[in-house]
This record gives sequence, structure tokens and C-alpha cells, in this order.
Amino acid sequence: MARSARAQEEIRRFLDIGAVQVAELDLDGDEAVLRPGPGSPPVTHGEVFVLVRQGGRPVGTLLARVPQRADVKSVLAARARAECAPAPTPARAPGAAGAPGKAGEPGEPPCTSVVIATRERAGLLARALDSLLAQNHPRFEIVVVDNAPVTSETRELVERKYAERVRYVREPVPGLAVAHNTGLAAVRGEVVAFTDDDVVADPRWLTELTAPFAADPGLGCSTGLILPARLTTPAQVLLESHGGFAKGFTPRTYDPARPPGDEPLFPFTAGRFGSGANMAFRTAALRSVGGFDPATGAGTAARGGDDLYGFVRVLAQGHRLRYTPYALVWHHHRETWRDLETQAYGYGAGLTAYLTAVLVNRPALLPAFLARLPRGLAHARTLTAVRETEGGGAPGDHDVRTHPWPRRLSRLQRRGMLYGPVGYLRARRALRASVEGAR
Repeated sequence: MARSARAQEEIRRFLDIGAVQVAELDLDGDEAVLRPGPGSPPVTHGEVFVLVRQGGRPVGTLLARVPQRADVKSVLAARARAECAPAPTPARAPGAAGAPGKAGEPGEPPCTSVVIATRERAGLLARALDSLLAQNHPRFEIVVVDNAPVTSETRELVERKYAERVRYVREPVPGLAVAHNTGLAAVRGEVVAFTDDDVVADPRWLTELTAPFAADPGLGCSTGLILPARLTTPAQVLLESHGGFAKGFTPRTYDPARPPGDEPLFPFTAGRFGSGANMAFRTAALRSVGGFDPATGAGTAARGGDDLYGFVRVLAQGHRLRYTPYALVWHHHRETWRDLETQAYGYGAGLTAYLTAVLVNRPALLPAFLARLPRGLAHARTLTAVRETEGGGAPGDHDVRTHPWPRRLSRLQRRGMLYGPVGYLRARRALRASVEGAR
């Protein structure tokens, strides 16, 4: 097929992607409670993306089509009981036996600070803050970092609506990692959690994300589940059809003292561990490695990679990382084709930028990196390949790809990977200039 004809076919396929409803279904014995996703209308007939819970905890997702005039809850409950396994018993983290730590009683979530960086998105921020203030965690604070603001809108929102419940900090230098480091310097909690202004946090998010720190004194980082808040545009559906940000429904601990046998590139495939919209660190551990590299992340020439950098640096210090699907946030995916193009390029750039940052800041990791390089290149080719509808992967650990991944996006991701090291070096130069200009 000629390139122009292939491109036109990809565009046609993209435009043909229909909206999908988002819902939650909580199973409790013979009972089932159906709710629309956050901000969604009541569920009706048609295609539905369903988060299945048992006893309130996420255990899986499914994609179902509800026929007209059928009882929606009955159809979805039958599918859920047939396809979603019972919730696994959470594994005790290494070192958990009788380890109260500083948090008090074993299992009690430690005192936590939540950092949320934002820039000129007061409407999104208010929605995120409302969900954070509804958390059932017993002891936490919220710090909003206003990154390189051009208006006073964010500060006025925090002061007017949230008063003493949220702390406001201004960071004039642009860049997500810079903003996160500013938040890290300001927090008071034993654990510091990070999320984005375009999420809605489940009421148990913070408790589930931070409880593992009380159980395991050697834990340095935890990450959680990210699911789509809406699937109303072709771009949102396409992204989630190929996995989105979800890392599955099986809790897992990554231990640098016992590298996982099924992860030959460990710890350099940090994208498998989680994402920046849903992560927490033991504050002392993150501070001990200098926080995030300020030349990485959105808002810099590096385009991303700040979260991945944090994961690898903390693991390289000997701390464990825990992924828990019970810590859930709902993410508002980008909405347009242009957004997907920007995202694909940024993912590629952020991947190689963070690897460059890790090696620049921790040269001792270079031999391990070089030993894994041949497999890493093969992994990169797989990561950026054109993905058809057959063969697995998809929404929140679902097992059917409903739409092919366009060649245009694969090419952009590869171009981004080539650009990443250059972008990181440019970001370092720009950061030095910003700091010198501020003196």
C-alpha cells in the first residue's frame, strides 16, 4: 500500500473509533453495585469499559457491549463474574513481619504529603483537589506547586476555595521535575505522594498507596493503578486500547537485591513500574538521591522521564519498589489526534532522556546499562512497533486490542527516542541559564 493511501486508511480507522462508556461494578457476593465513572452519565446500552471491584478493591477490567433493552447491571455483572478472578490476597512485602516503623502500628499508613504540580489549569486542579480532600487517609497534607505561572488564577483558587486545607507554593522555573523538587523541599510527611492535576483520586487511593511503607521499612517507592476517567474521543479510546497507563491487577514488589527473572532489563525498563500520576516515595529516600533530575519532565526540552528517573535512582540505592493496583486514580486522557502525536513523541524522548540523566548522575550504573543494551534495543523496537488488533495487551490489563496502533505514532515515538539525549542536554543548558538569570 502506498504511503499516502496507508496514511488515509489510518486516518479513516481513527475517525471511525466510537465513544465508550466508563463504569464501575462492585461485586459483593450475589449483590452488585453499578456506578458510572467519575464525571460520566448513567450507564446505558452500548459499549462499556468496566472497572470490576470486589469489596471495593479493583480486581480487573472488561469491555462489554450491552444490547438495547437489556438490564445493564445484570449483563455487566454476569460478564464480570465469568471473567474477573477473585481479588488476590495482598502479599506481605519483604521485611513486613512486625515492622511498625515510624508510622505507628503495623499497616497504619504513615503521615503523608501529597504534591500536585500545575500550570494555568485551575478548573482541572479544583476537580483533583476535591478528590484529594475526600481521601480516607488519617494524616496527610496537600501542597500545590504553581509552576512558572503567567496569571494568579491558581493562587487565587487555592486561597479562595481551599484556604488552610491546601498549601500553595510558587516555582518560577518551568519544568515538572523542578516543580516536584520544590514540593519535595516543602513537605513535612514521612512519605511524599505525587499526582497530576488531570486526575480524580479514588477515596482509598492515598491509604492504599502509602500503607506498604508501614509494612516494609526497606520500601523506597510505591506506584498504583491509573484508569481512564473518560473514553469519549477516538484519541482517548485508542490510547487505552493499547494499555493506557495501567500496569495490571497483580501486586508486585521489585527488589534490587533479588532482580526479577522475567525482567532482564531491570531496573532500566522503569516504565513497567508505574507512572508519575500515581507514585509515592519515602521522603528521606527521595531526598537522599537529590530528588528528580530538574532537566527531565514535561515543560523541559527533555519532554518527560522525570518519574522514571526517580524510580531507577531509588532502586539503585537499594530500596524496594511496590506496585499496588488497589491505589487507583482516574486519569483524563488527552482528547485529540494532535495530542496523541505529542504524547507519542514525548514518550520516546522521555524514555531516552531519563536513561541519559541516570547515567550522567550515576555513572556507576554504566556497566550494567551496557550489559543490557542489546536486549534494550530489541525492547525499544518492540515498544515502538506498529501494533495490530490481534495479540494481546489493552485497557487496564484487558486482553483484546480493539484498534490498531498507527504507523505515524510509532514513527514519532522512535524519533523521540533519538532526540531524547539531545533534549536532555538542551534542558540542562536551559536550566543553568534560568538559574543564573534568577540570581
